[in-house]
Amino acid sequence: MSVDVVILAAGQGSRMKSNLPKVLHKVGGKPMVQHVIDTASELNGVNTHVVIGHGADKLRDELAGQTLNFALQAEQKGTGHAVAQAMPSVAEDSVVLVLYGDVPLTKAETMQQMVEIAATGDLALLTVNLKDPTGYGRIVRNEQSRVVAIVEHKDATAEQHKINEVNTGILAVKSSHLNEWLPKLSSENAQGEYYLTDIIAMAADQGLTISAIQPEAEEEVQGVNNRVQLAELERWYQAQQAEWLMVNGATLADPKRIDVRGNVKIGQDLLIDVNVVLEGEIELGDNVVIEPNCYLKNCTIAAGTRIKANTVIEDATVAEACDIGPFARLRPGTQLAAKAKVGNFVETKKAIVGEGSKINHLSYVGDAILGKDVNVGAGTITCNYDGVNKSLTEIDDNAFIGSNTALVAPVKVGKMATVGAGSTISKSVSDDALAVTRAKQAEVKNWPRPQKKGN
Repeated sequence: MSVDVVILAAGQGSRMKSNLPKVLHKVGGKPMVQHVIDTASELNGVNTHVVIGHGADKLRDELAGQTLNFALQAEQKGTGHAVAQAMPSVAEDSVVLVLYGDVPLTKAETMQQMVEIAATGDLALLTVNLKDPTGYGRIVRNEQSRVVAIVEHKDATAEQHKINEVNTGILAVKSSHLNEWLPKLSSENAQGEYYLTDIIAMAADQGLTISAIQPEAEEEVQGVNNRVQLAELERWYQAQQAEWLMVNGATLADPKRIDVRGNVKIGQDLLIDVNVVLEGEIELGDNVVIEPNCYLKNCTIAAGTRIKANTVIEDATVAEACDIGPFARLRPGTQLAAKAKVGNFVETKKAIVGEGSKINHLSYVGDAILGKDVNVGAGTITCNYDGVNKSLTEIDDNAFIGSNTALVAPVKVGKMATVGAGSTISKSVSDDALAVTRAKQAEVKNWPRPQKKGN
């Protein structure tokens, strides 16, 4: 049996006080609705439908390139009306799992359990017990403790307000039942909307078993209505990421001071200090050390490398046992071979740095290829841009570049060559040669210093 996931994402989210549709606000660096899509995609044979309304064009743009069916809810007339907009595209004999774009952290295991229940012909309902259920629809059970209805908070009696088991809105049921029940929904209620929750009473009247299950953690079904709730959910999400890192081999100096905004793969015996941000696709090898205040995005860091404090690495590849920072910046296209060193206040871009080579401090190396055991002195700049085009600088094995050198690309420095400090090199340097470009030093004996003139 196929599975059709219907994600409700049409609401405005006025309490967010934002021009951005609510479901596009991010948790862990990813839009909330994308979390839901990604998790649902873990189910077998799933077809995903996203019901859009407010900010529909922004949602289409953000979610472009994915296999999704968009259903437009031009007027927001309630959850039942929203699901109905997607039903024409839903298979006639499938399980429909209804999810919410502003409830981003429901686990795939929970979704799978609901789908399996619905496949038997029952209705699967996700509920949660809250200490303060104010505002939520209450789960009404009969004397046999079977679920018979959901009553919205505004429509509930004083006695029903005492119920602390509430509806999360997430449910799974066969499409044939929805096609029968949705046209029967009424908007005669306090909100004047078509509630999806009213199908629970219809299911009970027809003798269907309503199986209520609950998530492992309340946060798994926590929705976001304002930025305070968004921040609360972010902290819970980050706590889960920190726990995963520690369980899988990383020591965190403070689990509350790390942010993961992507997918991280790690080896063993890592040490990650405070205020580190890991974004995008990250791979960290065994015994990697990351000191405080570092930002890593879309990079691979091999075993034994040490990243010193306040370093930024983006779209770069770092081999084994490298030494980076502090205050270094590896920009996109940087590749460091084993045992390379990029020191403090060094910036690289599209730089291939060979094994054992060192750029110790205060240099810019861009659009460059460095061989093995190259030494780049302080203040060296590869002048790679002429205002229109980028050109390549090549520095061969064992070359020595003196401090305060400008290498005007395109240019090549040969093997074992030496460039004297303070030189501007605009022509290639031969193997084993010394290149120096300096004005001749002049000296004036007994030169009188200028004196301040009187008033």
